[in-house]
Amino acid sequence: MSKDVQKQRAAEAAVDLVQDGMVLGLGTGSTAAHFVKLLGARVREGLQIRGIPTSEQTRILAEKEGIALTSLGDEGKVDLTVDGADEVDTAFRLIKGGGGALLREKIVASASDHVAIIVDEAKCVDHLGQFPLPVEVVPFGVRVTYQRITELLGVYGEGEVNIRLRTDQFGEPYVTDSEHLIIDAAFNKMTNIEGLASSLDSMTGVVDHGLFIDLCDTLIIGSDNGARKLDKN
Repeated sequence: MSKDVQKQRAAEAAVDLVQDGMVLGLGTGSTAAHFVKLLGARVREGLQIRGIPTSEQTRILAEKEGIALTSLGDEGKVDLTVDGADEVDTAFRLIKGGGGALLREKIVASASDHVAIIVDEAKCVDHLGQFPLPVEVVPFGVRVTYQRITELLGVYGEGEVNIRLRTDQFGEPYVTDSEHLIIDAAFNKMTNIEGLASSLDSMTGVVDHGLFIDLCDTLIIGSDNGARKLDKN
């Protein structure tokens, strides 16, 4: 069974969480795109919802699907956010940001009454860190910030830590929707996830990072046999 089919099955299960009249956070990435397309089909059948996209990419897709869009400025809170993840561990801690939308994704998730994360089986891991951790930084002084992050990450990972400034398809620095840059850090294994998150939160020059802790309420895992829904205790 392909990963794409597993993603589709996870998205199908997530659509069942949606109720008429909800304000929905719309995630970014290939798995979230399945959800947005399925949601669009429900909207065309008469479902009344409003969506808050977490990226320009998702906004374009949602508009194409005929989904009515709104903003956090207009709504203030979100009933349900459905998003993907690059890694998720057994404690429902996530690495997100492979698609470059981690800042808006975290803002929307933190404003949500409930967050459902949809993934294929390969995204479930025992220890976070093999997928590079995205760190969103301001362009000004990026060389200094890069060095500070390098020194910090050596404290929180086992084995070699490989750090790079993310580039686009043209080899130029990748620029987020909020006009920031992203530094990607690959570990073999993170040794203190909460400590790393706290240290990055307090570092000057860092806007945010891809560690999502205590933000996932429901995990939906697409598999060859359907989808499993796990609720955090």
